[in-house]
Amino acid sequence: MFQIGKTIVSEEIIQKDFMCNLSACKGACCIDGEAGAPLTKDETEILKSIYPKVKAFLRKESIAAIEEQGVFVTNEYGDLETPLIDGADCAYVIFDKKGIALCAIEEAYNQGEVSWKKPISCHLYPIRVKDYSEFSAVNYERWNICDDACALGKELQVPIYKFVKEALIRKFGEDWYSELEKVAQTYK
Repeated sequence: MFQIGKTIVSEEIIQKDFMCNLSACKGACCIDGEAGAPLTKDETEILKSIYPKVKAFLRKESIAAIEEQGVFVTNEYGDLETPLIDGADCAYVIFDKKGIALCAIEEAYNQGEVSWKKPISCHLYPIRVKDYSEFSAVNYERWNICDDACALGKELQVPIYKFVKEALIRKFGEDWYSELEKVAQTYK
C-alpha cells in the first residue's frame, strides 16, 4: 500500500495487468452478482435527471424494474446502487447483436443524448474505492469472471491503472494520476 494525498492505494493496481475482454466474458460484471453498481449521492441525482433520455435505450424489463424500484435503490446497509432485474442484471444493461452486455447510460452518452458517461464505480472497474472519514481506499477487486481480462492485460502488458486511466482522472484528477504514474515508475 502507498499513499497519494488522502488515498491509500493498493500496489496491485500497478502490479497486475487488466484489459476487458468482452468477447470472452460478454459483460458478465453487469449481469452477475448479487447487487447493483455502487452509486454516490450525487450520481443518484444525475440518474433522476437523465432517466427520461436513457429510458429510450432501455429494454422493457429494465424500464419495468426501474419504474417499480426507482432509478436507484438503497441496500440493507444503507448503500446506494443501481436496481436489478429479478435480482440479476443491472437494470441499465442492454445487449448488442452478439449478446454482449453494454450500459444503456453509456450508449446514451456515446450518442450525445446525455453528458454523463456512467457511474464512476462502473468506469473504475476492476478498481473499487471505499471512502472513509479521513481517506479513501483504492483497491483491485479480483473476480473470477475477469480471468480473461487479466490474461489479455498480461498479454498486452497493460497495468490496471493504465486500463482505467480516464476513470481515475475523473475520480481523483490529473495531479493525482500523475503522482500514481511516478509511484508506478519507482516500482519498475
